[in-house]
Amino acid sequence: MSSSAELACVYAALILQDDGVEITADKISTLVKAAKVEVEPFWAGLFAKALQGRDIGDLISNVGSAAAAPAAAAAAPAAGGAAPATESSAKKDAKKEESEAESDDDMGFGLFD
Repeated sequence: MSSSAELACVYAALILQDDGVEITADKISTLVKAAKVEVEPFWAGLFAKALQGRDIGDLISNVGSAAAAPAAAAAAPAAGGAAPATESSAKKDAKKEESEAESDDDMGFGLFD
């Protein structure tokens, strides 16, 4: 039941955003009732509160860019003079992880012993 209630509230919020109408709990519940979907009363308020002050169109258009933004920010300083230091520290970290993994292999027993 809750998944259909959540979907109904999401669709109602998308409809309101598409029409350029402010997203409120009353408007979400009105749309859900018009669609003849039974929803607990708290869902409309929950979605309205979560989306308050947010641009849903911006959220939808930037779904995939949220993960790419930190990577791009990390790559920007590397383009300057910090690239050699970053590479050398990455190599040291890789060697340290590799040596730790090798030390675990010599425990005297194996997976299939």
